[in-house]
Amino acid sequence: MSRSTHASPGDSSDFLGHPKGLIILFFTEMWERFSYYGMRGLFVLYLVSSVADGGFGWDQAAALTLYGTYTMLVYVMSIPGGILADKFIGQKKAVMVGGFLLVAGHGIMAVPGETPFYIAISLIILGVGALKANISTMVGGLYRKGDIRRDKGFTIFYMGINLGSALSSLIVGYIGQTVGWHWGFGLAGIGMLLGQIVFIAGQKYLKGVGEAYKEQKQSDTPSENHFAKIFSDPRALIVTILFIALAVYLGVSGHILYTIMAAIAAPFLGIGVSIYFNELNNIERDRVMVMLIAFLMVIAFWGAFEQAGGLMNLYTESKTDKSVFGLFSMTAAQFQFFNPGFILLFGIPVATYWVNRRLKGKEESAIFKMSVGNIIMGLGFVMMVGAANQSANGGMASMWWIVGAYLLHTIGELCSSPVALSFVTKLAPIKYASIMMGLYFAMTGLGNKVAGELGKLASDFGEFQVFAGIGIFSVAFGLLLLAFLKRLKRLTHGAEEIVTDAG
Repeated sequence: MSRSTHASPGDSSDFLGHPKGLIILFFTEMWERFSYYGMRGLFVLYLVSSVADGGFGWDQAAALTLYGTYTMLVYVMSIPGGILADKFIGQKKAVMVGGFLLVAGHGIMAVPGETPFYIAISLIILGVGALKANISTMVGGLYRKGDIRRDKGFTIFYMGINLGSALSSLIVGYIGQTVGWHWGFGLAGIGMLLGQIVFIAGQKYLKGVGEAYKEQKQSDTPSENHFAKIFSDPRALIVTILFIALAVYLGVSGHILYTIMAAIAAPFLGIGVSIYFNELNNIERDRVMVMLIAFLMVIAFWGAFEQAGGLMNLYTESKTDKSVFGLFSMTAAQFQFFNPGFILLFGIPVATYWVNRRLKGKEESAIFKMSVGNIIMGLGFVMMVGAANQSANGGMASMWWIVGAYLLHTIGELCSSPVALSFVTKLAPIKYASIMMGLYFAMTGLGNKVAGELGKLASDFGEFQVFAGIGIFSVAFGLLLLAFLKRLKRLTHGAEEIVTDAG
């Protein structure tokens, strides 16, 4: 990803003591998340709604399969989105392209019918892929290297994300389920249009940020053919052949999506194996190994967390009493508000807690935080087990089980998600930092797909068993990693301590 060392446009600050460009990126991302989470909250509910009620009338398993695939591809497309920015047009133009694709996609979502629906989600996938990672990179580009305001700037930006998510859950979720699905989708599109207008109008505050590289040293652009590396290392060739064989097997079995994924992954995994053994030193290899373990944690975490938009959403719709103290009833989609709402409420207290642990000399490494995050996530599913138990005999579960689950899931997210991205930037070999960042987003997407597949199991085994299984696994996985914490920290070779001391 591009690194900016220019005089930032924030030299005359007027947004909470930060560069003026931050407010532009803040509101652009706020409206983009408004549109994305508004549509996400309605997605599976719309698919399973009867045709008479304006939906597609799909069964739960089919809806969750598409939901998992959609949310996976949204994040996986951050890899080509990053390549588009780094190698060709820069982050700023990539965000602009992504914004236009999203405006078009969300606009088409307002049109009834399956064909417009598939066209719309395809455009949204491409749009988020071009925008998501690159706008975050632009936030970093607002600050000079070593600027102490950088971390706080990202915190402000993160609050914008969750403000957009909270507003969309309440507004789009209500409109979509009470007025009409396509009115809700259309409102999400209006939100994205506002975000694009903000970004276009604020270009003067983003000069020099996210621009494409005009000059690169010859040493930075090697002419070697990376694909040739596969054939120069037997280990790389074996890995490539194994994944090609897997793709063939999946194709014969009729799993088209997985066939495509395995076929695309095969050569890139081969290149990765070659780079790992031939281009990295011992310290870099150890750090990459820790990152790969962290990626497993990312998959596990998001595989559990993303039940929010899938199985938990469906459960809230059909088996939860949504009455609030008997005064009014919420829609199922509006329950998506609790996660971003709790983030806005508890984000600073949780961050302060970890800072206090550091000042007291207690354990607060990234692996420790991510492990704790997975455990707390698992405990959230204890609440869902309670809900499933209450509704087991045909009754309705109390909404407070769901609220409690979202509270614990949010605390787990605050422990895990913010530090994971920073952890990758600290450990990734400089030459391959963008690739590792792309892999991080790809693992997030894979976790989303896992979430959809896990949610489908409820059709065969029931919600109680699925919620209990996810909870037990999350807690056990977190505890297992804590047991190996010291060994994993040694493999980082002091990467976190070095960054902390430098700060």
